[in-house]
Amino acid sequence: MAGPTREQALAKTAFALMGDWSVMPTPEHYELFYAYASGTNPALSKVMESMIQQKASFAPHVLQELCAKFLPRNRAAQTMEDVGVSISGMLDEVFRKVEAAGKEAGDYGRTLSAATGELGNDQSPAAIAKMVNRLVGATKAMENRAKTLEEELQRSSEQVTELKTQLDTVRKESRIDPLTGVANRKAFDQELQAAIQDSFATGSPIALMMCDIDHFKRFNDTWGHLTGDQVLRLVGGCLAENVKGRDTAARYGGEEFAVILRQSELKGAVTLADQIRGSVENKKLVKRSTGDILGTITISIGVAQLTKGDTAESLVQRADKCLYRAKNSGRNRVVAETDLASPPQTNAA
Repeated sequence: MAGPTREQALAKTAFALMGDWSVMPTPEHYELFYAYASGTNPALSKVMESMIQQKASFAPHVLQELCAKFLPRNRAAQTMEDVGVSISGMLDEVFRKVEAAGKEAGDYGRTLSAATGELGNDQSPAAIAKMVNRLVGATKAMENRAKTLEEELQRSSEQVTELKTQLDTVRKESRIDPLTGVANRKAFDQELQAAIQDSFATGSPIALMMCDIDHFKRFNDTWGHLTGDQVLRLVGGCLAENVKGRDTAARYGGEEFAVILRQSELKGAVTLADQIRGSVENKKLVKRSTGDILGTITISIGVAQLTKGDTAESLVQRADKCLYRAKNSGRNRVVAETDLASPPQTNAA
């Protein structure tokens, strides 16, 4: 399996930049500069590149703004906090309006009661006309207040819907790998746990693929990290194209991907894995600036199936062991856990 060479290089670059700009090495600041160095967040890279070229200051308040704007976790937390404040204020306003409406309804009720009492007495036509006019005025005023309250509550309902949409968007963004567009590691971990629980509850099978890009370091060393990112996007796209709605394709870390296959036996998972492998192999890596074909990408895949007593960790370990066998048996191939009983083939790569 490929080592963490690229990640180590990016980490060194991130720390070097932080040192050059006298940035305090907190986890959030490191995540910010690592994202810039890796190019996984184009919008962030553009802003920071401009700041670096202009020799702008990375003051604490500037870093805080960058973290809040560009780091998914911080953006999600800030959005949820903002939405919470908005909903709290909105509820206070709604309660105030309802309380006022209740008081006005009480006043209207007392007006009706008073009119009922007056009707029991002998009244002149003029007095009765005056009372009727007072009741008509009170009724119209009550109707207007009720209509206003209904409109205000409708606006509040629309605002709540808009806030919910914002939360849903941020929640979805926080689960997506920004470079490849597939699920990120956090989403993978959550989905795998959910899939395992569902499998044990219903008895439906689950298979797991662990995938690794062959010779990824060579692409980076030969063509640079931007081309390496293009490779990652291409593989992520192939995975997304070949999985069904109930399944989950994710970037596990670095150049390694994973696919959770719900309601899938090992045999079917191996067939799909080979389909994905072939789909990646048929893609041509093209240099965008020149149109030159840089080469063919291949991936190795290990496949395992959930068994009784499995945990997420043990399932990943078995699939990873199959992947390791695929890498050491020549790459560009699929190895299932049932293949581990046979001796490994000679490494042809």
